[in-house]
Amino acid sequence: MKISNKFITPLFLAMSVTMFIMAFVSFWWNHYIFVAELIISLAALFIVVFEMINYRRYIATVITKTAAAVDDFSVENINKISVPVAVIGEQNEIITVNDLFRKKIVSDSSQLGRSIEDYLTSKEIHTIYSDNGTDTFLNGNWYIAFGVKAEKSSIVYFVDDNKYKLNSDEFLMTKPVVAIIAFDNKEEVERENEEGEASHITLLVEKAIAQWIGTTTGFYKKMSGGRYIAFIDERNVRKFIDEKFKILEEIRQIKIKDINATISVGVGRGGSTVKESENWARQALDMALGRGGDQVAVKKGETYQFFGGVSKGIEKRDKVRTRVIAATLSNHINNSSNVIIMGHRFSDLDSVGACIGMWSAVVKGLHHNAYICIDRQKTLAKPLITTFEEAGFESIFKTEEEALSLIDDHTLLIIVDTHSPNFLESKGVYERCNRVVVIDHHRMMVNHIDNAVVFHHEPYASSACEMTSELIQYLGDYSLSRLESEAMLSGIMLDTKNFVLRTGVRTFEAAAFLRSHGADTVEVKRLFSNSIDTYKVKYKLISEAEIFNCCAIACADSTTPDIRIASAQAADELLGIENVKASFVMYKTAKTVNISARSLGDLNVQLIMEALGGGGHHTMAACQLENVSIAEARERLISIISDLQFKPDNNSKTKE
Repeated sequence: MKISNKFITPLFLAMSVTMFIMAFVSFWWNHYIFVAELIISLAALFIVVFEMINYRRYIATVITKTAAAVDDFSVENINKISVPVAVIGEQNEIITVNDLFRKKIVSDSSQLGRSIEDYLTSKEIHTIYSDNGTDTFLNGNWYIAFGVKAEKSSIVYFVDDNKYKLNSDEFLMTKPVVAIIAFDNKEEVERENEEGEASHITLLVEKAIAQWIGTTTGFYKKMSGGRYIAFIDERNVRKFIDEKFKILEEIRQIKIKDINATISVGVGRGGSTVKESENWARQALDMALGRGGDQVAVKKGETYQFFGGVSKGIEKRDKVRTRVIAATLSNHINNSSNVIIMGHRFSDLDSVGACIGMWSAVVKGLHHNAYICIDRQKTLAKPLITTFEEAGFESIFKTEEEALSLIDDHTLLIIVDTHSPNFLESKGVYERCNRVVVIDHHRMMVNHIDNAVVFHHEPYASSACEMTSELIQYLGDYSLSRLESEAMLSGIMLDTKNFVLRTGVRTFEAAAFLRSHGADTVEVKRLFSNSIDTYKVKYKLISEAEIFNCCAIACADSTTPDIRIASAQAADELLGIENVKASFVMYKTAKTVNISARSLGDLNVQLIMEALGGGGHHTMAACQLENVSIAEARERLISIISDLQFKPDNNSKTKE
């Protein structure tokens, strides 16, 4: 309380002097104003002096009354206590302290009259009366402050806790952390180069990892399959986090024949045992690889932190895993009463095309009943659905209510083109089905479906239709019809932007397979047709776009029935502008602001959308923001683009 008086008094005096100066300046301008201001200044000065006198009297009265009420806390008694002690009054003001308080906490008498909260780190007085007291840091030492209440006062004990705090901090800093490191593209390096060159690259990677771990107090051991395990301290992990795991960039500098070496690291920290931390490290590594590799995933409990992820995924040409997945999927289908197939909300050509491909494989190849759950009112693939309905296949498409009525204990649910329960076409259908299969190509999200009997996830694949076209080649001896082939080819063309982005050898193999089964590229092109109104909206968005840090940002000021299609296409078109590395198009539906994000690979738009609560792929992502305006969403997006450091993809020539 005394400190308030100390600082407020000069402030009021300065204000009074200023008012007098203003009054005398007014004398040369207007005598009436001068007289008025002089009277006000004198009145203000009188009030300030009067209140200061009353304030001092109040302090003296409080201290006198409180001191009389705390005879048990006399100076003689509290000086016998072997820890710093302060006696406080009803207003939490310090009445008296013992010698140890003056010696260890403050050396002069300025503490009298001050609030005890000034000596509490938390600034919350009620915490001193809890069973555990409250930690406070004073003069370079840690204390635990305990309060004991009397009738009209309290006594506060400051118990020296510095030694235990330092020991506790050291214990936390030396807790073991497990890191599992994977050489992402070791197989590709060995396949594309001579044995001697491949061994040299592997040696350079191992040397870089050894030097990295060598900067810590831990150690690492080589495992099989291009993997390494390291045990380090919590202190080292915090340093690596501050450095944003610069080892990723160092490994990326190792290059041979346009192939940059990359590693993925899974870190498990904070586990109650080393075994638990090791299990978290494996989960974190799976998450890092599921997001395309070339990044670090740090797992602590249920939370993840991600670092890196600027390179494109590495295409895996080995189809053995696909064949094994197909065999397992076939067994589950054969043991099911029926099959429900479902994609994501606001389904596009890739989602619907993959659903149709799986429906064809289940019905024609394995001879089981299958249905597609879809919301016809919200799909972005209406021309494709209309084509199938006109061809006599309207019965395969079911609403959420119809699909729920078909589910029993032996129903199998196949989810395509998403692995997040938040983006499903129907969460009710997902929750009702006991067995779930997931087929998706989007980079792994933290909140993913974790109860799938089959989780077929390949982030390097161009589309869900590419993955489905590979699977159905092993799901029975039958032939796709022309319509089914065109549906799946349209999905591949949509997600690759007509075979421009994320295309690998297997992408063209899948397209060739579909073409051999009658897919007509002209008919596929018609599925992408737009109305004249959609074209007008799209080019209006493009014409009003702004460029910020090599990112094109466009905001729709109105809504139309095809705003989702127009926005997605506008985001694609904006990438054709010079020096634009990423594009973002915003539009509002009801109380939700939707953002479509695209890039050509230089920027990872997935990371930007994840920062806003969304997700997606390296070059195509999206998010939804609830209860915000377009202007607020734009400011948040610009803030993230400004804060995050994105670097050009050094592995741009590596096939994805």
